[in-house]
Amino acid sequence: MIAKIFRELKAFLSMRSLQTRMFLVVLVAGLVPSVIMRYGILGSYEERSVQQRISTVQNQLMIVGNHLISNNYFNTKPEGYTSSVSREVIDAELEMISNLYEGRVMIIDPGLKVLKDTYGISEGKTIISEEVIKCFQGQITNNYDSEHGYIEMTTFITDAGSDTGEIIAVMLTSISNESIAANLEVLGRNALILESLMIVVIVAMAIVLSVVMTRPFNRVTEAINEVKAGYRDESIFVQGYAETDHIVDAFNQLLKRMRTLDNSRQEFVENVSHELKTPMAAIKVLADSLLAQGDAPAELYREFLEDIASEIDRENQIITDLLALVKMDKKAQELNIVSLNMNELVELILKRLRPIARKKDVEVVFESIRPVVAEVDEVKMTLVMTNLVENAIKYNKEHGWVKVELDADHQYFIFKVSDSGLGIPEDSLAHIYERFYRVDKSHSREIGGTGLGLAITKSSVLMHRGSITVASVEGEGTSFTVKVPLIHTVGNAVLAAERV
Repeated sequence: MIAKIFRELKAFLSMRSLQTRMFLVVLVAGLVPSVIMRYGILGSYEERSVQQRISTVQNQLMIVGNHLISNNYFNTKPEGYTSSVSREVIDAELEMISNLYEGRVMIIDPGLKVLKDTYGISEGKTIISEEVIKCFQGQITNNYDSEHGYIEMTTFITDAGSDTGEIIAVMLTSISNESIAANLEVLGRNALILESLMIVVIVAMAIVLSVVMTRPFNRVTEAINEVKAGYRDESIFVQGYAETDHIVDAFNQLLKRMRTLDNSRQEFVENVSHELKTPMAAIKVLADSLLAQGDAPAELYREFLEDIASEIDRENQIITDLLALVKMDKKAQELNIVSLNMNELVELILKRLRPIARKKDVEVVFESIRPVVAEVDEVKMTLVMTNLVENAIKYNKEHGWVKVELDADHQYFIFKVSDSGLGIPEDSLAHIYERFYRVDKSHSREIGGTGLGLAITKSSVLMHRGSITVASVEGEGTSFTVKVPLIHTVGNAVLAAERV
């Protein structure tokens, strides 16, 4: 149990777990918008507060400027300026604005001379400032410095009575942004608390969603483990997503294939046992018969020993064919590919088999449509052609015929064997490639053979990534057609092994 927990934890931390990735996706999808929202709200509040503060102060400064003009604060006569009202009242109004916004107000004339400074340190001095010069040119400027905590703005004062609207002074004002910073700090603190709560909720949601969304996959894993442990052998069913349905379907098909293979192996073992026991039983019967007859003549001994030798040959042939099948199953990927003249190969095979055909008075005809050169395994292809032609001869009628055709196109060569033999019943065509399967067992016993020839033939054809088809009419004859690629390509053997 502890080992399983450690494995799951390791998979979770190694980012190989789907649950981990889904958790991180949900977490990031929730956190990124919340962080963006927090900084967006704070930035929007700061920008709006600064603009509102600038607008409010600008309005008040414009009112003060109008008061300065209406009360003749400025006098442009050469002897200087005088005031029609007490200068203390105007100065007090400027001081009030300076104190209210914790800032500083300076009034500057066109000569860049400071006429009034609420700090009282720059009056009578000349100030050279880009913002002041721009303001005398009619351009009001605002500058917010969040790092040093102040807002600087310029406001021009014009003579309303003048036709030209000449700017007679500029107010350079600096105000503190401490109140905005304080509000931002409070808002940021509240936003951080809200964001923390959102993070907790998002983490919980990410955990729940990652667990819930991966639960169907876990159920699939549990069902497969039950099958693997042997607790169940029927098809599994897990209701979930379309992806889990695909996995379940693929597993059920694999399970069905495994059952088929298991049944096939069991049937194969039974057939092998039966086929091997039959010659042994015959030998035992013959030997017991001889032993029971103490004074049996030499001719009887010879007859019985010939029968025993025949049964031994038959058992030896079964074992040889079984070893050939086992070798193909274990080393299906190993092909000794050579470039071979198929016409010459067929001629050689027919030369070896014609004596057998003459014994049954069967005519063997070879029709070569065109010269064919292909990349094949010579031993296995010889086995294919020999089995097909030999079967066509053995399961033929007396005075019958066997026709062998060889043709090719740009991609494949076609080897076709037709005969006028016994034919194959329609219900047996689907089983002829099964190991030890015989259409007519009694007739097959007379003719000989192990029932493995066509199984070996099909395996050899599939190893070349070819195909074999059969057409037959019972009582009229059979035709086998083999189609094999002219050029051997990498991967043929592996695919053939899978298909076998």
